[in-house]
Parts: sequence; structure tokens; C-alpha cells
Amino acid sequence: MSLKKGDTGAAVADLQRRLTKAGYPLDPDGWFGDATERALLAFQRDYMITAIGQAGPRTMAALLGSERGNQLRIGDMQAGADLLGLPLATMATVAQVESIGEGFTTDMRPVVLFERHVFYKQLTQHLGKAAADQMAAHYPNLVNPKRGGYAGGAAEWERLQLAISLHRDAAIESASWGMFQIMGFHWQALGFASASDWQTAMQRSEVDHLTALCRFIQQDPAMHKAMQGRKWADFARRYNGPAYKDNDYDTKLAKAYSHFAKVYPVKEVADVA
Repeated sequence: MSLKKGDTGAAVADLQRRLTKAGYPLDPDGWFGDATERALLAFQRDYMITAIGQAGPRTMAALLGSERGNQLRIGDMQAGADLLGLPLATMATVAQVESIGEGFTTDMRPVVLFERHVFYKQLTQHLGKAAADQMAAHYPNLVNPKRGGYAGGAAEWERLQLAISLHRDAAIESASWGMFQIMGFHWQALGFASASDWQTAMQRSEVDHLTALCRFIQQDPAMHKAMQGRKWADFARRYNGPAYKDNDYDTKLAKAYSHFAKVYPVKEVADVA
């Protein structure tokens, strides 16, 4: 779970106390407002954590003086930006709006969201419709033509493991993975050797999550071009689907970019499209 601007409560107050102890003084009022965001961004920049203004396990570990070993750092984000021909501000914008803030849970498992309707589709491709229908009849919470059945949090990993017991590849393909929640069925298009190879990479580090994101953008030239031109509606339509407006992704991206262009001053970069 990540704390972000607008959040309230004891967890925010604890974050504020930890930032104060680290040398970024705040009133521990339990409100994640502008002052808390500024302090958090300053801490993240100083400690070479990717500064997107969200505090999750990676940031909390740094505040406690420990390293997790698999976290995405600012140098990695810069490398991804360079690969895509983008200013760092654009990369940070997408990381904030289109990611969940952290790629791993506190128990070091990659964050996943298992999609039962995708599992039904993938089982149909692997085994045929009759087999998929039979599994749906026996395991409707795991195999179902209709989306739903979400358990949330760590329980999503348990759902995935149950699905793997039914069909490993189809299950891996039916979850969204990691920091940027990219669906497993993209493994081949993104240059992975197999579904298992994809899973291994997603379990390894947030750098691998970023690699998957960069490849995902590169394999769609129109998305890549929209990102380079900061045409946020076009980018959101291709990244989030036609319902992007329902969640105001284009507006969120534009607002985030205005912020990050100040955090990471924009320099002209070469067009690599």
C-alpha cells in the first residue's frame, strides 16, 4: 500500500514523524497535503529513490535505514526515459499516474491482480472452450466469462496460485503484474521467452517492471509518439483503453506533468521514434 497526497490518518502521521526524524520537518497532523508531498519528494530525491511523491514499502524501508534491494531508483528511471527519448519529467508522470507506486508487497511478492475473465479466455486458447467451460463450472471465482471475484491485496496472489494449479501459463497470462500492472499475456510481444520467463522477471525487481513498461510503449508506435508529444488524451486512450475518460487519466497526466516539469526541469531530448 502506498500513501499519497490527499490521504489521512495514523499512517500519514507516522510517515510525517519519520520524515521529521530524517531531517524533513513536518507537523504530524495526519494530513498528506502539499507540505508532506514536498518533504517526501525531497527525501526521495536525496536518497535516490524515484521521486513520484508516493510513500510505499520502498520509501518506508529507506526511512527506516534499510534497503530492499529490488527497488526502482532515479538512475533506472532516467535510463528508461533516455531509451524512449523522453525527459525525466514525462517518465515520472507516467510512473505516478499509471503505476501503483510500488511493485512489491511488504512480503516481497510482486503486486498482482488476477482477472478471472481473462483466465477463461486464455484457457479457451490453450485448452479449448469445452475445457474452459468445465473449469468455469467448478471454479467460478477463478474461471468466469465475466470479470469480478477480486479479493484485493495479498489475497490476489493466493488467487493466482490457485489458478496456476489449474494451468500455469494461462494463469500467469491472466494477471496484471508489478509496478505498472502490465498483463502477463503480453509476454511474447514484449520479448520474453515464455510465460514463466515473464513471471521470473516480474518477481525479480522493479527495474524489470520498468523494462516491461518501456517495451510495452515501444511496441505501440502511436502510443510512443503520443507520449513523446505529451498528447495525454491520445496516450491514455492507448494505455488505459477507450474508457480512460471515466477515470480522468488524461487530466491526471497533464496535472502530474506540470508538477514534475518543475521537480525535474525539462531538457530537450533526441527523437528516437
